[in-house]
Amino acid sequence: MRHIHIEPGLRMRFAGRDQSFDEGVEIGLLAANMAAHVGEFTATLASTTLEQARALAEGLRYRVHVVEDDGTWVQVMFLTGRRRPKLRLVETGGRHSSAAS
Repeated sequence: MRHIHIEPGLRMRFAGRDQSFDEGVEIGLLAANMAAHVGEFTATLASTTLEQARALAEGLRYRVHVVEDDGTWVQVMFLTGRRRPKLRLVETGGRHSSAAS
């Protein structure tokens, strides 16, 4: 029996159920989000569910971006539609100054 990640900070266990039931719940949650046309969401899944999640996402025109994978759990971002990339400021190690010659 493992924990199913419903949303960030909320996990559930289904006593007496096997791995295929757990995987079905995870895929069902993904399908519900995609059917509701949620434009972007992140899910934590068992690594064994990833290929089925990719197939579902492809069928419903979602892109899949694996954020983190530790071999047991995988955090995946699902995106749909055309989106501009999210830009973020990254500081470099040192500041460069330029002087006129």
